[in-house]
Amino acid sequence: MYRDPKFSGLFNQFGARGGTPPSLLQKIVAAIVTVAVFGVALMFSVVFFAVVVTVGAVAWGYLWWKTRALRRQMREHPPTGHGMVIEGEVIREVEIEDRPGRDRPGRAGPGEDRPPR
Repeated sequence: MYRDPKFSGLFNQFGARGGTPPSLLQKIVAAIVTVAVFGVALMFSVVFFAVVVTVGAVAWGYLWWKTRALRRQMREHPPTGHGMVIEGEVIREVEIEDRPGRDRPGRAGPGEDRPPR
């Protein structure tokens, strides 16, 4: 396998070493640290979730409280359309006057030569 000489120091630093395997004590300490880090991450995620749920509930309550008058008014005066919805679309035709020589600047009309620049 080709190894670029620019990175030879990196390969030597992170490459496999001929050292001894970790001892039982090192494995136990690594397991304890792993469980502790997982516990701390779980604790922060639960706190974050609780904060998000609380903020969402407060926002929903605020909107519910602010729209109570509008909801009461809608209950007292329902729409009078008798459930009929009329939908449609409008197409508007616009006539553009063709004025010779009044086309866009720098553009010649059909059959006309372009003026020199």
